[in-house]
Amino acid sequence: MNPPLDEAERLRAILDSPTYRLAYEDPDLLGQSDLRPLRLQLELLKPERILREQGVHSTLVVFGSSRVHDAASARTRLAALEQQADSGDPPSGPMLALARRRVEQARHYEEARRFAQLISTRFQQEKRCDFVVVTGGGPGIMEAANRGAYDAGARSIGLNITLPHEQVPNAYITPELAFRFHYFALRKMHFLIHARGLVSFPGGYGTLDELFEVLTLIQTGKMTPIPVVLVGRAFWRRAIDFGYLIDEGYIAPEDVELFEYADDAEEIMAALERFPYRSRSRTVKL
Repeated sequence: MNPPLDEAERLRAILDSPTYRLAYEDPDLLGQSDLRPLRLQLELLKPERILREQGVHSTLVVFGSSRVHDAASARTRLAALEQQADSGDPPSGPMLALARRRVEQARHYEEARRFAQLISTRFQQEKRCDFVVVTGGGPGIMEAANRGAYDAGARSIGLNITLPHEQVPNAYITPELAFRFHYFALRKMHFLIHARGLVSFPGGYGTLDELFEVLTLIQTGKMTPIPVVLVGRAFWRRAIDFGYLIDEGYIAPEDVELFEYADDAEEIMAALERFPYRSRSRTVKL
């Protein structure tokens, strides 16, 4: 039998007990499955409250691959592999081919950076806070867009998310506008709550998922139409055969009017300014 505790020890046991924690300071409580609705509500409320406090009036969403590098980094990586090949320890053929592809793809990083700098310079002057660039907060195209805003001395938003392999936020997000999410659904909502335009660069499953969710919401009337620009004509026309979808009757011919293509920063700006592209009645003024 354990010896009895003195009064101080009994008090310490009480103070250290999980049941004595304030409910909102109890991570074990908040992590329980039946409190998921509360966690969802908190993820909805926190960013919205902070954006309001920071005076963010509208946003411009930038999607794209996390695997694309800036031009200098891509060239450095390729040069290192080529040097390795010359030293008698050649990298695999696919590894070398991918490094060459990354050098080509770096143009998308540079255009995302340049576009974000252009739009941030234009709409974040004299304390105005419109068309604030928002990304997923990670590397690649996301970093490029946040970096472009940073180059302009402007603010930008990063909506990071916890993943099995932790995604570290890029260093160019405005610290006061850097958020982290647990739920993809809430993160997607925050991409669109204040969105006045979407610019999607080439990417994989995540980019395609986010892009098609926006197109579906616009197509079904669940959100007010916004300009959608797909950057990289060659990529998008090969990756998604919209004409085939029309021919098979899976989408209507007018559904391809939900977006436009562009290849560089100036074309992106022009596409945003042309909205509504054809027959739409609502115009977002840039």
